[in-house]
Amino acid sequence: MGLGYVGLPTALRLRAAGSRVIGLDVDPRRLQAIRRGEADLVTGDQWRLSRALLDAELVLTSDARALPAADAVVICVPTPVDEHLTPDLAALRRACQTAVAQARPGQLVLLASTTAVGATRELLVAPLQARGLAAGGNVNVAFSPERFDPGRPEHPPEHTPRVVGGATEACLRRAGRLLSRLTEAGVHPMRSLEAAEMVKLHENAFRAVNLALANELAEACRAFRLDPVEVVEAAATKPYGYLRHLPGPGVGGHCIPCDPHYLLWQLRERRVFAPVTEQAMAAIAARPGKVAARVVEALAVAGRGVAGARVVVVGVSYKSGVADLRGSPAIEIIGYLLGKGADVRYWDPLVPVLPLPDRVLASEPDPRGEDYDLVLVHTLQPAEAGSHDWVRRCPTIVDATYQYLDAPHREVV
Repeated sequence: MGLGYVGLPTALRLRAAGSRVIGLDVDPRRLQAIRRGEADLVTGDQWRLSRALLDAELVLTSDARALPAADAVVICVPTPVDEHLTPDLAALRRACQTAVAQARPGQLVLLASTTAVGATRELLVAPLQARGLAAGGNVNVAFSPERFDPGRPEHPPEHTPRVVGGATEACLRRAGRLLSRLTEAGVHPMRSLEAAEMVKLHENAFRAVNLALANELAEACRAFRLDPVEVVEAAATKPYGYLRHLPGPGVGGHCIPCDPHYLLWQLRERRVFAPVTEQAMAAIAARPGKVAARVVEALAVAGRGVAGARVVVVGVSYKSGVADLRGSPAIEIIGYLLGKGADVRYWDPLVPVLPLPDRVLASEPDPRGEDYDLVLVHTLQPAEAGSHDWVRRCPTIVDATYQYLDAPHREVV
C-alpha cells in the first residue's frame, strides 16, 4: 500500500524474490508513471521494474478490493508534518482503515511508515480486534520501520538490517519471515511494537542533532578561516567515538525534518522536555534562512545589491542523486531571494520544473557562469547527470555543499 520511494522498491524486491505482488496506490498519475517506467529509482530498482513490467506477477491498481488476495499487506504511505510541525497522520489513518476493512483471517499486516509510538496498536491492532480479527490469533500485525537511503546505491536496502516488532511472538515470527525476503543483513527483533516504532524516531533524532551540529561547527570553522570538510574528514579518521556528518544548505527530505517532531509532539503531551532535540530541530529550520542571508552578504561584498541581482541555484533537490523536492531547502532559499527582488534561476538536470507557491520555474537549459552575478551551489548532482564546469566561470560562488573545492571566487556559508 503506497508506491512511493519506499513502497515501490519494496514491491520490486519482493517480486524479484519470487512473490506475486499487488502494488496499490491512490494516485492514478503515480501508477501511470510506474507503468511507463518513469519512476525515480536507483539503477538496480529500475532494472527490476523493467523486468516486472514484462510479466503478470506485478499488478498495479488503485482498487483496495484487491487486498484480500494478499497473504501480507505492507503499508508504506507518507507521514509528514503540517505547517505547524504537528504530525499529519491523515494518509496513514486512511491506509490503515482500508487495510483493516479489507483484512481477512490469515493475513499479515505490516506497517513500515514512520509514525508515533503506539500508532500501530491504535490504528491496526485495536480496529482489527473490533472486527473479530485478533492479532496473534487469526491475523498478524507488526511494525518494521523503512530503512531506505534514496539516491545512494552504496546503501542498498538488501544490505541493511531490518528492525521489527510484533503484537505477539507469533506476529513477530511471521513478519520476520517476510522481511528476510527483503534483506540479506538480518532481521533484528524487538520486544514490542512500540520499541520498534521508537527505533526510527531515535535514528532520525540522532541524525538531526548531528547535522545541526555539523552546520554549527562549519560556521565556527569559517570564523577561523578553516575548511570544515577538511576538519570533518580528519576527525573521521578516529576509529571510535565519532560519526562523520557533513554540513550543507539545510536538511530536506521526508525523514529528518519531520520524524523527530513525532517524538517531540508525544513528549510534550507527557510534559517531558527534550532540549537537545528541540534545539536541533530549531537550528535545522533556521538553516535555509542563514544560507539566503549569506548569499545577500556575498553580493554586498561583490558590490552588488540583492534587488535585480542575477542568481542561479545549482541543484534544487534535497539531496544528490534524486529528483525529490520534499522539504528541499532550495525552495525556501529561492523564495527568500525572490522576495528581496533578485532575479533567481536554477539548474538541475534531474528536476526540469520547480513549483513554487506563487510561480513555476524551469531549469536553465544551457547555463553560462558569466551570465550571473552569483551562483549558489545547493546540491551537486552526479557527474553523469550533467557537467558543473560552467559554474567556475561565475564571478561569485557561494558553496553551500562545502564540496566544490577548486572553484575560484568561492565562499562558503
